[in-house]
Amino acid sequence: MIFNRDMAAGMDRRAQSFVGQPPLAVHCLESGVVVVEQKDSVRALFARPAPDQLRLVELSGPGAARAILAMLQTNFEWSAELRQCRIELDVAPAAVRGELLRRGACEPSSGHASSLLCRRSALAQLPDLWLCAARAADYPQRLVVSEGKRHPQRPAKPTGVVYQRRVQGLSSTLSLRAADVAVHLNAFHRWMNDPRVSRIWELAEPRAALAEYLDKVARDPHTLALIGEWDGEPFGYFELYWAKEDRIAPFYQVSDYDRGVHVLVGEPRFRGPQRVAAWLSALAHYTFLDDPRTQHLVAEPRADNAKMIAYFTQAGFHRERAFDFPHKRAALMNLPREVFFDQHCP
Repeated sequence: MIFNRDMAAGMDRRAQSFVGQPPLAVHCLESGVVVVEQKDSVRALFARPAPDQLRLVELSGPGAARAILAMLQTNFEWSAELRQCRIELDVAPAAVRGELLRRGACEPSSGHASSLLCRRSALAQLPDLWLCAARAADYPQRLVVSEGKRHPQRPAKPTGVVYQRRVQGLSSTLSLRAADVAVHLNAFHRWMNDPRVSRIWELAEPRAALAEYLDKVARDPHTLALIGEWDGEPFGYFELYWAKEDRIAPFYQVSDYDRGVHVLVGEPRFRGPQRVAAWLSALAHYTFLDDPRTQHLVAEPRADNAKMIAYFTQAGFHRERAFDFPHKRAALMNLPREVFFDQHCP
């Protein structure tokens, strides 16, 4: 390609990276040219004449469509209010343009046949740039009955990192990792015995009891325990559960693939509204990417936890009503899939 590696010295700080196979990095040069790289190999060069306009200059190697997706997503993250972007793909093979259209990443645009329109809400629904594990969506539907409740049989739980996103405003990488009692028990024990956490979770227990708790969650097919990480450092614990077979089901019109979430941040230095906004968005994004059949993500914080309710509201959840669990009065918070992708997606 024309691109010279010596040009890398002119790269500015507006860099973005994406996980998956292969990992990709996106850089903007001082000249305005944008480079998409795979390791040390350049995959694509783009011109950016305006925030809502991109033009492919050169393209090489395998994974061309994914390189274009990475460029489009990076462009949206550089312009937070941008909802759609036009991209000129004159130099792209017809097969690449066809793949983008077939998958719904882009749609035909008026004018030249090689000009496509990408909508932020559509791009964010493709798993390519964020998911690191097999999706629940790949599991066929088969209805079963457990504990008197009829629901879809749930797939085996993933292991390792399941979702990853580079958060531009914090210059940090946010990961969601499946909890592993052998790895995470020490942190989990410390967090649960923090008075600030135990006031909500009521799990200030010895290590052995908390190890048993995590083992029970691991055996429960309806709950996935996740550890949140900033740049590889654990900061919080989340439980993502299938709502149909959960105790919340009688309190709203639950669908087969709705999910709910319990949250805690254990490390004090990783608290604060900007980080909460990032990991709440990531949890919702992971939920809706993992299975497109999921139409709602719900939460049930304590009804008097005004700060947490405010965080959920800012993330797109709406408060439906208050209701009573045996152990607390809760606020039913509901985030519809459509609302997330239309108004709150990355």
